[in-house]
Amino acid sequence: MISNFYIMNRRIFNQLSFTSLFAPILLWSPTNKNKEIKNTFVHHVYFWLKEGSGTAELNQLVAGLQALTRIKSLQSYHIGVPAATNRGVIDNSYTISWLLFFNTAEDEAFYQKDQIHLDFVKNHSHLWSKVIVYDSIDKK
Repeated sequence: MISNFYIMNRRIFNQLSFTSLFAPILLWSPTNKNKEIKNTFVHHVYFWLKEGSGTAELNQLVAGLQALTRIKSLQSYHIGVPAATNRGVIDNSYTISWLLFFNTAEDEAFYQKDQIHLDFVKNHSHLWSKVIVYDSIDKK
């Protein structure tokens, strides 16, 4: 059974801007196929909207994430919704994922302190019930 939240997420995903929708494709090209991404700080954020949230709240969160793309230290980003995959190791309980790429940990720290990011948290944190962040850097 497909949940209403999943259907709503798919609609939002289909409405996202060209840039956010195709960011993963823009990061990939035939010349870098199967090449490791090096010297990159990856910041991946998963958001769960509050119980009873609808399309309006989801649209607010997506608009807030898109505003974050103005932060200068950000290299690339992707806004996504859970894919229609179903295996025991997959957690597709989140509402929106926000995947960011930075050149350095210092660039990510700049992002965290940027007023645009601070305003995002202040103005949008009432929308979510849970946030999980995964940061990763190159294996040494």
